[in-house]
Parts: sequence; structure tokens; C-alpha cells
Amino acid sequence: MPRGESFHRTVTRMASVSPGRAWLGFWLLTLIWGSSFLFIRIGVEELSTFQLVFIRTAIAAVGLNLVLVFRGQRLPTDHAGIRDVIFLGVVNTVLPFALITWGEKSIESGLAALLQATSALFTLVVAHFTFADERITPRKVLGLLFGFAGVVVLASRSLGDDGPSAGAGRLLGQVAIVGASFCYAVGGTYSRRAMQQHLSPFVVAAGTMTVTAVLTGLLMYLVPFAGGAPPTALTALRPSVLAAVITLGLLNTFVAYLIFYSVIETLGAARASMVTYAIPAVGLALGTAFLDEPFDQRLMAGAVMIVGSIGIVNLPRR
Repeated sequence: MPRGESFHRTVTRMASVSPGRAWLGFWLLTLIWGSSFLFIRIGVEELSTFQLVFIRTAIAAVGLNLVLVFRGQRLPTDHAGIRDVIFLGVVNTVLPFALITWGEKSIESGLAALLQATSALFTLVVAHFTFADERITPRKVLGLLFGFAGVVVLASRSLGDDGPSAGAGRLLGQVAIVGASFCYAVGGTYSRRAMQQHLSPFVVAAGTMTVTAVLTGLLMYLVPFAGGAPPTALTALRPSVLAAVITLGLLNTFVAYLIFYSVIETLGAARASMVTYAIPAVGLALGTAFLDEPFDQRLMAGAVMIVGSIGIVNLPRR
């Protein structure tokens, strides 16, 4: 059997799996995406923001475009398709990836994982003004208030840092993660509309990663002219940092997208989105275990409030 045909059949099987395998993929996805914040925190020790995002998305873009070819699809060439892919590349990938990466230069990976879960709350607000079937109800308002109160609790931890500059830096890092969550909400809502109209999920994934790799590759070399950090030679990186960023691109982005869409295909988008509940717990656990990140009462309270708020707005009334 030709290698290309074998790969095509493998990709096809991954897009349609049994419910048992889909649930296995679901829990595997929580571990993979939950560990992303750990790898980012390791990567930012020696890489600039745009260089890390470029390496991550370039690896994913190559893999996803290969999958696209073997599925018999291609990136859009019409005006509407190109517009949607560029918009999603900027809003749903470039901005949130860069904000999360920059934010983790000053805050812990576990805290970043927890704050990023607020994207589910922002999605409620954005979807309310976009889709007729996604109106905000009193129960959702309660969940929103409870969740954002949790964000305030987490932000209050910065007030106890040594010196105002340290506290301000941590607060800005948290604001960056929350800003990334808002970008995910806007991008996710827009992608739903785009996929309903004319774009398949794999085309959106490959297109947005390609746009992100191109833009962040340019920014990686342009930022130094404005006083930013220049790119770091890969040969100068510590092995742990190089391994973290390669894993981030290959496993946490490329492979994770393949798993995510296979889970959606079998379990549906609603169940697949429940992965949001577990990611903060995984991020907190890994940050505490491998990076000795602090875990205090306010962090626990904020975690319970944010994850609980997602449950309030998403779980069935029963």
C-alpha cells in the first residue's frame, strides 16, 4: 500500500472513532491542553513571545496542512474564505497565543490555566449578541457574576507581592490571560458561523495556524527594531526548553487538534467543550508538581468559583 494512501486511511479513522475511544481521547485531550501552560512557562524562560508562538504554530501548520491534503481538501481561495481564515488566525490564534505567552512571563502556569477557563464565560456574552439560540438567561447571569468574582479573588493575590512593581507586573500578566480568553470567545463564535456557512473544521484549523505562523514569523524579526528581544538561536537553548517548545507544537497543538475534532465527530460539540472543566485542574496540578508554584487559599477559592461558574451556565438543570 502506498504511504500516502495509508496515511489517508489513518486520518480518516481518526475522524470517526467509537464512543469508547472518543471518551479516551477526551481525557487525553484534557491532559494535553492542561500541560500546554507548563510548556509555555518553560519556553518563555529563553524564548521571546513571538518566537515561541511562531515555532509552536509553524509545527502545527505543517502537520495540519498535510492532513488537509490527504483528506482531499485545501485552504480557501475565495474572498470570503480568505477573509474568515485571516480574521480567525489573528483573533483566535495570534492574539490569544501571544497574550498567554507574554502573560506567563510574570505569572504561574497554573494561574494562567485557571484564568484561561474564563473564555467559556466570555463566550456566553459574545454568543448572546450573535446567535438567536444563545440568549443569556438569569442562570447564566448568575454564573457570569460568580465566575468573574473568582477572577477578582485571583487578582487580589497580586496585592500581597513585594513592592508595587512586582504586583503590577503580575496583575498585567493576569489581564493578558483574561484578554486572551476574550479573544477565544470572539474567535470561537465567529468560527462557528464560518463553519456553518462554508468552511470545514480542518480547513479552519490549518488556515488559522498557517496565518499565525506567517504573521508571528514576521513579528519575531520586526519586534527587535522596536526595542524587543531578538530571536534566540535554537542551538543556544537548554534541552529542556527546546523539548518543551517542540512538544507544544507537535503534541499540544497539532495532535491535540486531531483528537479534538475526532471527539467532536463522535460525541458532539457540547460534550467536547466540557474539556474546559478539567484543563484548569490539570494546569494547576502540573505547575505545582513540576515548577513548585504556590498554591494558597485564594487560588483554591478562585479555582472553585471559576470552574463552578462554568458548571452553573452549562450543566443541565437536572
